[in-house]
Amino acid sequence: MKTTLIRGICIAAGLMFMAAAAQAAGMVTAKNGMTLYVFDNDKGGVPSCYDACAKNWPGYMGKTGDALTEGWTLVKRKDGTMQWAYDTKPVYFFAADKKKGDKKGDGLKGIWHVIVE
Repeated sequence: MKTTLIRGICIAAGLMFMAAAAQAAGMVTAKNGMTLYVFDNDKGGVPSCYDACAKNWPGYMGKTGDALTEGWTLVKRKDGTMQWAYDTKPVYFFAADKKKGDKKGDGLKGIWHVIVE
């Protein structure tokens, strides 16, 4: 019983270390802790993911007056709403990511990428 408990604690500690390492590796997340992505098909800082695409890849939305750190800006979507951009690239979430640290969309179809600093 004691050995099982110790083994469980070691496994949990290892998992927490791995989660911290992903963050330490420079993966950029939203304020809610969810992973953020850029889309290679976006050109000139203009979002191009709409309709069916946006159901799987919702934009990281903001509004005028919101402020984040250096490198972040807001870009206008064709419906007039504002979407965050990082280093001039519009930023998205991936619908299949269900918890903090998920990055299931990284490298998807070779055109979706996790943002790393």
